[in-house]
Amino acid sequence: MITMKRRNFLSTLALGSGTLALSPLQQLSAQSDFIGNVSVSENHKNYQADVVIAGGGLGGCAAALAALRNGLSVVMTEETDWIGGQITQQGVPPDEHPWIETHGAPASYREFRTAVRDYYRNHYPLTEEAASNDFLNPGDGSVSRLCHEPKVALAVLHAMFAPYESAGKLVLLLNHQVKSAAYQGNRVQSLSAKSSLTGTEVLLQAPYFVDATELGDLLPLTKTAYVTGTESKAETGELHAPEKGNPENNQSFTVCFAMDYVKGEDWTIPKPEDYDFWKNYVPDLTPPWPGKMLAMHYSNPQTLAPKSLGFHPEGIPTGDLLNLWLYRRILNKNNFKSGWYPGDITLVNWPQNDYIPGNIVDISEAEFIKHFNGGKQLSLSFLYWLQTECPRPDGGKGWEGLRLRNDVMGTEDGLAMYPYVRESRRVKALFTVLEEHVGKEQRAMVSGLSGEELKAATFDDSVGIGYYHIDLHPSSGGDNYIDFPSLPFQIPLGALIPQSMENLLPANKNIGTTHITNGCYRLHPVEWSIGEAVGLLVPFAMAKNVSPKTVREDKSLLSQFQEMIRKQGVETEW
Repeated sequence: MITMKRRNFLSTLALGSGTLALSPLQQLSAQSDFIGNVSVSENHKNYQADVVIAGGGLGGCAAALAALRNGLSVVMTEETDWIGGQITQQGVPPDEHPWIETHGAPASYREFRTAVRDYYRNHYPLTEEAASNDFLNPGDGSVSRLCHEPKVALAVLHAMFAPYESAGKLVLLLNHQVKSAAYQGNRVQSLSAKSSLTGTEVLLQAPYFVDATELGDLLPLTKTAYVTGTESKAETGELHAPEKGNPENNQSFTVCFAMDYVKGEDWTIPKPEDYDFWKNYVPDLTPPWPGKMLAMHYSNPQTLAPKSLGFHPEGIPTGDLLNLWLYRRILNKNNFKSGWYPGDITLVNWPQNDYIPGNIVDISEAEFIKHFNGGKQLSLSFLYWLQTECPRPDGGKGWEGLRLRNDVMGTEDGLAMYPYVRESRRVKALFTVLEEHVGKEQRAMVSGLSGEELKAATFDDSVGIGYYHIDLHPSSGGDNYIDFPSLPFQIPLGALIPQSMENLLPANKNIGTTHITNGCYRLHPVEWSIGEAVGLLVPFAMAKNVSPKTVREDKSLLSQFQEMIRKQGVETEW
């Protein structure tokens, strides 16, 4: 437990007459029995901390940073060797809303974005113009205002954690996956995680546990109630829900990869094992997909009508068609000194490599590996098709200079370490966000408002804000895109608290949303915001010696909690 020496030191900082003052939440931590540093057994097989976080994605990282800066000790596991989740190991540049540069996300997320830009300024040979651009976009990709390399995000996240690791307040267990849990009644007691490198198992104990895994792994391990797949219209009353629900119908995942283009060289990969299958594959979707998947077309997400796409790896305009090369470009060679790069680097997370034939949610490990490998074969087949058969403007076929950049992804095969997961298990929470709360069309029907008066539902227990249109990719159950407008929304605390478990909190795509509303709560800054809220809730609940549920239900406590998180840079309303 916390020593009296540390308690007096923190109290001096909080109450002394000097200029160094602590936030109200830090003052609470100074008066509470937090461990302070992670306790590790001599054989490194037992760890005790104030909070154990399973999953080192953006939600897990945000939860850890928030808990750490408020005096807690943290153990965080990550089953790959890269923290950062979708922005690093999954290779997806940040999908963000139009106002992200000034508001609409926690201050800590914007600090992360600033640190990414500073990393380029401090370590890369930027042109003078690029270096002086306050809103530097290293790749100038059209999908994001901050298209950048996964390794840069990884370096920034490790830098943010470095002082806490050095002080023993944080232990990162990379290449560790939680395999089992001990629980009693409505409380989790411990987790057991196994190293994928050595096979060693470690025991993790804490008063609080956070499920920040990509697929909500802790929910079944702890017997915490959850749902998967699609709910029916009768269950949720949602305008875009199907008539019949299907727990196995989840959004497609994608195995992303990075590539550049070296003109005049031949970087064609060996023909993938499953190339003939994928070359002729036509997704079985309703409404229908417009022909073969490996082609320069897809279904318009909003209208579902066939839509053509362009491609030119030298960035040459492709008429009125979207040039996929520019869409998720993570490095624009023109932002760097002349001759430094032979070409741009782009990230391939496109309609052509969405894996539709199988579901990876709530399945066996063997089935997960099967579909993950299937997704890898699809992505390699798409690359091979681009290199050998993709139509060129000059009438030829294939771009043999396309080069798979395994160094960018940090893997031997050049593919992402982990699938880009769009949907996971979702906890049965105290409150579930429905389409009527955030969907523009149904919100108008419910509220009777329109125009500028039309707003998303207001939640008294808001602990964050976010925005993205409701974006559901083709699903394993045969749905084509479901893509329609939403409204800038709030994150209700009730969606972050399970109905059953008292000391387990979700911090990824596993919160209390539906299949439909997950489509706008699943993107980078929202996941960070969810993790931030959870990482602040734990020290507050511990300091007050109450459950998270009580924080939400007690209006005075809720008001205090919201005041404290606002002081730490969390916006709770638009």
